[in-house]
Amino acid sequence: MSVQERKQRERADRERLIVATARELAERQGWDAVTTRRLAERIEYSQPVLYSHFRGKREIIGAVALEGAAELAAALRSATRAEDGPRARVTALARAYLDFAARNPAVYDAMFRLDGGLAFAREDTPAPLKDAFAAFLETLGEVAGEGVHPALFTEVFWAALHGLATLTREGRLPPADAERRTELVVDRLAAF
Repeated sequence: MSVQERKQRERADRERLIVATARELAERQGWDAVTTRRLAERIEYSQPVLYSHFRGKREIIGAVALEGAAELAAALRSATRAEDGPRARVTALARAYLDFAARNPAVYDAMFRLDGGLAFAREDTPAPLKDAFAAFLETLGEVAGEGVHPALFTEVFWAALHGLATLTREGRLPPADAERRTELVVDRLAAF
């Protein structure tokens, strides 16, 4: 291995460490606890080293969001792959999304509530975000209904799930009816 290759590998390892540490800190204490000073202390590098990877917290949030989008896409595909029939796949997709949001609140915030400097629904949208949307579309496209554009339907279905995830997390919806809400979204929105 050349010196250049070794340096590139070390740089990539440091970057993964920064993102993993930021994510862990945010999941335990919230995003307000994630500061460049704190991250530098935790990873045992100086702040200038951290800034050589990311220009600041906003870019770190963006990196966590991209990582989360890849994980969400994998979770959605995994949940729907084993299901037989459109209703079962859509229900599994909805449950997987809501479960991801509940299990990863800081990552979910980085993806959808905080400014990570990422473009959504544009040509320059990063590949992991496009892939997460594609994971939705793969299942939801088949239940959009006659005359409904599959991507538009996917956006509406996703928005409904996002609303459920956010309102549930904020304690504004009673947890006892969570499964009934999921079934209602699936039954009312999808054309089976």
